[in-house]
Amino acid sequence: MIWTLTQVALGGAIGAALRFLAVSVVGTPIGTLFVNVVGCFAMGVLAVWLLGPKGPGPIAPFLVTGVLGGFTTFSAFSLDFLKLWQAGQIAQAALYVGGSVVLSLAAVALGAALARGVFA
Repeated sequence: MIWTLTQVALGGAIGAALRFLAVSVVGTPIGTLFVNVVGCFAMGVLAVWLLGPKGPGPIAPFLVTGVLGGFTTFSAFSLDFLKLWQAGQIAQAALYVGGSVVLSLAAVALGAALARGVFA
């Protein structure tokens, strides 16, 4: 378990640094869009290569959870959607997407409002 946590932590540091560099070079919001799209593409590739029917490969924690998790959590969200969709759980997939977007936008607005009220 400690080796897996080490892989995730190292990969997360690399992914976060890559995200910072990409957004710094391109700027927001285009840099963020770029990171999300590239991360989702990479997640699709790695899901096929590393998370297949034989189970996760030994480097999956480093690349999938670590690097891509640090680079963009949007890729994990997208993979969860894809799994639901491919399993034929269309309604659950749609609810997951809608709920994730609506609840996340509401949460960021609520968090900002509370921070303005509490820390203003």
